[in-house]
Amino acid sequence: MLTNHAKLMQFFSVANEVTGRKKLQKMIYILQKCGMPFEEKYEFHFYGPYSEELTLRVEELCNLGFIHEEKEDKSNYYQYHYTITNDGEEFLHQFAMDMPDFSSQVEAMKGKSSRFLELVATMLYFDGLSREENIAKVHTVKPKQKYTNEEIQAAHAFIEGLKQ
Repeated sequence: MLTNHAKLMQFFSVANEVTGRKKLQKMIYILQKCGMPFEEKYEFHFYGPYSEELTLRVEELCNLGFIHEEKEDKSNYYQYHYTITNDGEEFLHQFAMDMPDFSSQVEAMKGKSSRFLELVATMLYFDGLSREENIAKVHTVKPKQKYTNEEIQAAHAFIEGLKQ
């Protein structure tokens, strides 16, 4: 049980801070699709791939005091900020983890918007399709996002860069 929690703690330790629940969901999913050993199950949801397991694990880590969740009121919605606590760092040091280095992927994703990561995650969710079918699928399942050809090309390039 604690292994998957420790993997998430490793992620938070590398990321330092993650702003947004959607962004957190997409970052873990993208890392998983890049071969990192995160084991949360994902299903396709309103904002692309979503894991109820991840939501519950993060909640548990917050309740244990290992992750700090700060809720910021943005007038018409709430934005959440996640950081690892000192207790979380201590827990991580006691739990020997053999995880590949994913710090460069995390840094690359931290600099991107949740909208962009939603596009990347959606494209990865349908990665079994040809490039043309993948693009058509994105437009079918995400019509309200109105992703441009430039955004789709940037997402393809981003995916290629992450996998190297």
